[in-house]
Amino acid sequence: MLHLRLITPAATTDEVVRLIGRTVGTTHLVVLPGAARDPAGDVVMCDVAREAGDELIGGLRSLGIDSTGSIAVEDIDLSLSKRADRAEDEAPGEGADAVLWEHLEEATHEESTLSVTYVAFITLATMIAACGVVLDNAVLIVGAMAVGPEFGPLAGICTALVQRTARLALRSLTALLAGFAIAMAVTVLFSLFMDGVGLFSEAKLEGTRPNTGFVYAPDWFSFVVAVLAGTAGVLSLTSAKSGALVGVAISVTTVPAAANAAVALGYGDMGQTWGSTQQLLLNLLGIVLSGTLTLLAQKWFWARQRGVTPGLG
Repeated sequence: MLHLRLITPAATTDEVVRLIGRTVGTTHLVVLPGAARDPAGDVVMCDVAREAGDELIGGLRSLGIDSTGSIAVEDIDLSLSKRADRAEDEAPGEGADAVLWEHLEEATHEESTLSVTYVAFITLATMIAACGVVLDNAVLIVGAMAVGPEFGPLAGICTALVQRTARLALRSLTALLAGFAIAMAVTVLFSLFMDGVGLFSEAKLEGTRPNTGFVYAPDWFSFVVAVLAGTAGVLSLTSAKSGALVGVAISVTTVPAAANAAVALGYGDMGQTWGSTQQLLLNLLGIVLSGTLTLLAQKWFWARQRGVTPGLG
């Protein structure tokens, strides 16, 4: 269940209450006339089944509540109420399958901003991966993949393509490209420093690397894994099962490929640089393609659910 807290202009409150009343899956309606001060208006609260949340939030936005008042949404961890149970039973589909598009846009907006923290994480991840590829250490590679924050902008691009949000697309693309560019540039300098102090060497990079050689040898398996991981990552976001994102992060060779390209570039090995760059681009393409198709499928599914369920038209 979701809990909605609304601030509504007094002239709009009755219309908001009617909208909530005719939305299947809502309960626990509370109206506090004149309780809001900034902005001035009424406070309206209700609970709604997650699978009906997107329809209700969309209706509230069509009434302009997001611009004239406020819409706040919280997850309810525990609700002991027969009315809540009945509301969930009446709502179409399953809550775990529901997509809250406004929540997804907001989440990907935050995760796809080119901030100092984002750049720091992707740079540190790439530097850790650089140590992993030189030492042929799979543990360091997995650690770097878990630290990398690049799935946020990738999910933002997928969401922007489906929702046709140009600003989100530009912001996500900027964070993705600029983040990798900065991280790789810093990693080139880092690898040169490590070589200077005797911890890195070209011989280690060029030697046999059974554990990490795959990062500069793209193939169809890389693309297939990226497609599967992109689908799993988007599903984890839309179903609020964020724990699955860790598995997605350590499944796709993005940060390690960028790191290998940076180290190889520092040594002038254009063969590995180009191979790693191909690996990186191939995986990014696979994630964006599968993530976008997954969101399109979910959007079609829920539109169909509303179309065939009485009271949701």
